[in-house]
Parts: sequence; structure tokens; C-alpha cells
Amino acid sequence: MNFLEEKILTDGVIKPNNILKVDSFLNHQIEIDIIRQIAYEFKRRFRGVEVNRVLTIEASGIAIATLLGDLYDVPVVFAKKSETANSTDDKYMSQAYSFTHKRMNNVFISHPYLRPGEKVLIIDDFLADGQAVHALIDLVHQAGGEVAGIGIAIEKGQQRGGLELRQEGYHLESIAIIDNMDWHTQTIHFRPQPQQKLENTPIKAQ
Repeated sequence: MNFLEEKILTDGVIKPNNILKVDSFLNHQIEIDIIRQIAYEFKRRFRGVEVNRVLTIEASGIAIATLLGDLYDVPVVFAKKSETANSTDDKYMSQAYSFTHKRMNNVFISHPYLRPGEKVLIIDDFLADGQAVHALIDLVHQAGGEVAGIGIAIEKGQQRGGLELRQEGYHLESIAIIDNMDWHTQTIHFRPQPQQKLENTPIKAQ
């Protein structure tokens, strides 16, 4: 069992309708030590992969992406879900359905922040049906970039997102993969993964 699986068992709360709340350390209150360990683990799992930019979607993936961008020493950009008065017209646009809010979101990135030929590492906190990740992949492709890999903190393995992305040929790394969980018993079963020692210090980009 890795550090994130242990943290989920300790502090995660299962709600009805297959909802896992990790507000206390990941997507409301942020425990910096956990986020740092997640970033180090992604850097280790994508060792040898060239990365020119880290991409996520607002808002919960930003903390992880920022620390990872520091390890790679590359820019971090996040796709926005709502336009503001200073939003530009020159932007890449895609759509992603939010199962949390039960609505379709337009997501966008201004043209200067994704460039042709860049190798982009996509990062997010959760993966369920893969809508948000596929929207980010679409934005990268619109810009003429290449998806270098996809890093997910928590994957809901009983939903199809991870399976589809792997079948599409993407290098997907999920630190914790939940195969099933039960609200009544508050139990979670994780998919076994190769046990490898986590790096304790930042791995700087080559």
C-alpha cells in the first residue's frame, strides 16, 4: 500500500452514489506534504519522459501541477471553466461534462499558453469517466502539441475513464486506483500496483 492509499483510508470519507470525499487533504484543504509526495511520485513514474509544459484543469489539480512544474522547471497552465471580462478571443476551446455538478462545461486555454510541438504532461486529482482529461487532450491537439503522459492522483477504476485512455495508447499513471468502495461499511479496495520506493527528494529535470 502506498502513501496516498494509506491517506485515503485514514482521512477519506465515502458518501452515497460512489462519491469519495478527500476535502481534508486534496481538493479543499491542501496538505502540502501529501501534494509534495504526489508530485515526486509523478516525476519518478515519468522519469525519462520529455516534458515542456504541465497542464491541468481548474481547480483541484493546480496544486499538484504547480509542484510538479517546479520539479521539471517548466511552465504550468490550467484550463479555465468560465470566461471573465479579461478573457481573450484567441483561445482553444473544448467541452467536458461535470458529473459532480451535472452540467457541461466549456473549458479553454488562451493561445499563447499552449504551443505547437510542446510535449505536455496532463495532471488531475481525480479520474472517473475521463471527460476532463479528454477535454485537455483535445486542447493539446488543437494547439499542435503532444501528450507526453497523464498523471492522476486518484482513479476510480470501476469507471471507464482509465481503461479507455490506456486503450487509446496514452501513458497513464494513477497513484491510487480504487477498484470498489462501499458506503455502508466505509471500505475501499485498491487495485494492486508494483511496489516501488518513493523518492524522498526532488528529482530535477535532466
